Amino acid sequence: MTRADNTRLIVVSGRSGSGKSTVLHVLEDVGFTCIDNLPAGMLASLFEHLQHSNPNSPGKVAIGIDARNISGKLDQFPVILDQLKASGIDCEVLFLDASVNALIRRFSETRRRHPLSSESIDLKKAIALDLQILKPIAAIADRRIDTSNMTLHQLRDLIKKQIVPAASGGMAVLFQSFAFKHGVPVDADYVFDVRCLPNPYWKKELRQYNGGDEPVIEFLDTQTEVAAMLADLNGFLCRWIPRFASTNRSYLTIAVGCTGGQHRSVYVCNQLALQFDQQFPNIQVQHRELEN
Repeated sequence: MTRADNTRLIVVSGRSGSGKSTVLHVLEDVGFTCIDNLPAGMLASLFEHLQHSNPNSPGKVAIGIDARNISGKLDQFPVILDQLKASGIDCEVLFLDASVNALIRRFSETRRRHPLSSESIDLKKAIALDLQILKPIAAIADRRIDTSNMTLHQLRDLIKKQIVPAASGGMAVLFQSFAFKHGVPVDADYVFDVRCLPNPYWKKELRQYNGGDEPVIEFLDTQTEVAAMLADLNGFLCRWIPRFASTNRSYLTIAVGCTGGQHRSVYVCNQLALQFDQQFPNIQVQHRELEN
């Protein structure tokens, strides 16, 4: 294969119902040539064709690959991807997934048939088989995105901000608050637990507010433990975020969790975002429990 420098390939994979079609639509809207359910063995041929069509650069390409692929070819996918990288193509693999309960709910709501279900394979077994077939891709994914608690709007927003930022000028850093009782975000690079901090929930006059509201901010601002936690997190991240940026990563997700995801984690994420906003050009904040 001839050299294809400055060409970008994003492979979008994941279990059926996890949001792959939504991601491909977003990528198409920002100028990617998108092909869904391309047989893995045809990737090299596709880029040969694109290279002949545009010798300067085939441009930006997104490929959807899922369990409907030709049997046996997915085991060869890591080798195929290495060959594309060796030819100068910038390759990135996104793997989308969601909890079994979330996937069952989505298929029930849309009344769609799972592509792997049959008279002998019910929906729950089909969902498990889906992940088993896709293991070779999941194992080499550059980014795993858990869409269990995301709306379509939130997923679109995440892709636009982190995967294809218009002009970020560098690595996108996402500070995400969450509730431990609803599960740790599987795509987080760092997870910090702030459940040891004073909890505004136990003050009746603060319970109705969240960590972005002034009464909660004023309360947490006065707590010495909170100030100490922020100072330690700031020192740690000041040292290590630049190291991640120096490796040409596109994004870094820092998750901060408390019990309910309403007060302490929201406050800490907002404070960290403010501290790093002047140092990095693409700082983002997401409050998982407040947006659901």
